[in-house]
Amino acid sequence: MPQGGQIPPPLEDSPKCSRCSLVGICLPDEVRYLRSGEISPRPLVVARDEALPVYVQASNAKVSKKGDVLEISVGEEPIKTVRLIDTSQLVLMGNVYVTTPALHELMKREIPISWHSYGGWFIGLSQGVGHKNVELRTAQYKMSFDTSACLRLAKALVQTKILNCRTLLRRNWRGEEKPHTLLKLMKHAAERVRHAKDFQQLLGIEGDAAAQYFGAFSNLLKKSQSEEEFHFDFEKRNRRPPTDPVNALLSYAYSLLARTWTVTLCSVGLDPYRGFYHQPRYGRPALALDMMESFRPLIADSCVIQVINNGEVKLTDFVRSAAYVNLSDAGRKNFIAAFERRMSQEITHPLFGYKLSYRRLLEVQARLLGRYLLGELKEYPDFRTR
Repeated sequence: MPQGGQIPPPLEDSPKCSRCSLVGICLPDEVRYLRSGEISPRPLVVARDEALPVYVQASNAKVSKKGDVLEISVGEEPIKTVRLIDTSQLVLMGNVYVTTPALHELMKREIPISWHSYGGWFIGLSQGVGHKNVELRTAQYKMSFDTSACLRLAKALVQTKILNCRTLLRRNWRGEEKPHTLLKLMKHAAERVRHAKDFQQLLGIEGDAAAQYFGAFSNLLKKSQSEEEFHFDFEKRNRRPPTDPVNALLSYAYSLLARTWTVTLCSVGLDPYRGFYHQPRYGRPALALDMMESFRPLIADSCVIQVINNGEVKLTDFVRSAAYVNLSDAGRKNFIAAFERRMSQEITHPLFGYKLSYRRLLEVQARLLGRYLLGELKEYPDFRTR
């Protein structure tokens, strides 16, 4: 960010951009295209990042540093080593200990550590000094106090979420008859969002659409033939605590997605705790919850459908405690693997036309939100799948 606090306009089809190491941060072609719509952006050509999240969920595990390697051990026995250069973040679940030298090295390299409960619920984030772009956070805070601006952005997020849910229903419907009436209702709900006059009305429209969506969610799942107490039949969405395997998977998927968005927003300089749709509350990553709305069906729900229909998570991967159902250690491990595969899956961006992974897409969307907050874009271009 220049000293004047204003970003200069993007270069016009400059050959310098394609060779610049910062093109994936600056996004000059994307900003020009969203302003004028005249020239399609050139495909992003950035250094391929092979680093991936490292998950540790073994009870009483220890993460230590030896040279340029993280060593994971249980008791005194080393069980895994991972190069720091291959680590994008460290995800700790339950009672896991990190040595001070490992903490220092991770912070120096700006590799975040996300902390979770034993059951996988996101608790917090540790990182180095963080992003230095104070102008971006200032713009974020300023807009967050503008009720009309917040409502305008919230309506865009909710409308995209409903349309993406509709697309997921259309693509994954397993019944013999297509749900034409349901799809019309979902489309009508998305149109109603544009006319919402306040947050209360918007919440009502979103709630109605969610009830329609989850009311038909069982039609996306392979029917369970098991006579056991556990089964993958789904009736309605419930949480805190989830009372059946499908809801347990959905809750866990949303927790992983919220953590992913929190880390992504921090990495681009935004404050994940100050949102525009979700109300701020102590310890609540409101902006991460805002941004994940349109990606719930595309990443979280889609991943749940995949692991059930492909048999990657089985009924034996769940445990019941009192009135709720949760994933076992093996079940979490299998679902995390499926979630990270989904994040690495490449898709074609419907606006820009080039291919990128979901992992990279979240960063692009976060940077575009920053451009919108700073006034470079008139509207936030949320991701709407076709």
